[in-house]
Amino acid sequence: MSDEKAALARTRIAYLESLGDELRNRGFAVRLTIPQGGPPSLHVVNPHASALAENILAESATGADGTWWFWWSWAERIAPADDLGEAADRVTRVLAATGEYSS
Repeated sequence: MSDEKAALARTRIAYLESLGDELRNRGFAVRLTIPQGGPPSLHVVNPHASALAENILAESATGADGTWWFWWSWAERIAPADDLGEAADRVTRVLAATGEYSS
C-alpha cells in the first residue's frame, strides 16, 4: 500500500471511529470493518431493532476544498465529517424504531 493510500485509510478510520464513539454513547452498537482491498466502514445497529442497521463510509469530496463527508451505503451524503453531532443526529433518526429517539 502506498503512503498516500495508507494516509487516506487512517483518515477514514479516524473519522469513522469518532462517529462510532458518538453513536455508541447514544446507545447504538457499532463495529468498524476494514476489508482487505476495500474502504473501511462503520456498521451501525439499533440494538432494540436489529433490522435497523447500516454501513457508513467516510470519503473526501472531490474538488479543491477536500471536505470529508460521511456517506450512507446507498451513496447519499449524511453530513460533513467535522460535524459529528449532525451526522449522529441523522443516523439516529434513520435507524430509530417508531417512537424511539424522538426529539
